[in-house]
Amino acid sequence: MSKIALITGAAKGIGFETARQLAQTGVHVIVAARSQAKADEAAAALKAEGLTVEALALEVTDAASIAAAVASITAKHGVLDILINNAGVMQDDGSKKVSEQSLAVWHRTFDTNVFGVIAVTQAFLPLLHKSAAGRIVNLSSILGSNTLHSIPGSPIYDFKIPAYNVSKTALNGWTVQLAYELRDTTIKVNAAHPGHVQTDMGGASAPMAIPDGAKTSVQLALLPADGPNGGYFHMGEALPW
Repeated sequence: MSKIALITGAAKGIGFETARQLAQTGVHVIVAARSQAKADEAAAALKAEGLTVEALALEVTDAASIAAAVASITAKHGVLDILINNAGVMQDDGSKKVSEQSLAVWHRTFDTNVFGVIAVTQAFLPLLHKSAAGRIVNLSSILGSNTLHSIPGSPIYDFKIPAYNVSKTALNGWTVQLAYELRDTTIKVNAAHPGHVQTDMGGASAPMAIPDGAKTSVQLALLPADGPNGGYFHMGEALPW
């Protein structure tokens, strides 16, 4: 029986490519998007490649949408082996200083990047506990590294996008806290930095192609029993918190 994976924000970009690469390994992938139409379109594209996927509407900031998604997956599969919290937003106004970003921007960013991840994870944990080897991957960013933000000359020192960056720092913290709870179970949870990738968020001039940007998520989703728990990784290398 193939593993069952759920990927949020999988209609495009890194999420879509992660779905493709996981499905290529034989995993049954549930492609989730904010609307059923977007999920259907993405799933159809992958099915056209001969991959085993299904579509699901899931808005991570909507409790009713999350509950409906849990009910659907419970009814169809009764278990979840892999949860990839890929959905994320960047709301910061690049023309404003760190101290000038509005509270509305902070709220919108945290609603999706932090509270949405926590809500989805809490809702699906019972199904993950039914897996023989549950895996949770939280899509973070190197921009969440306080260590690198504090070192003049580091690769990210001058990239102060405060609401987004701090949301990823908080996501890293959630990963560590949850990993502690799950330390004596078969579930592993880790944070992934995909890289600076050529997506809508990363921009066309980013150095990494989308297929490479999905690799870290796929690696962490398929970790063996002796793999890490509570780490922060990019392409198999640990990042500083």
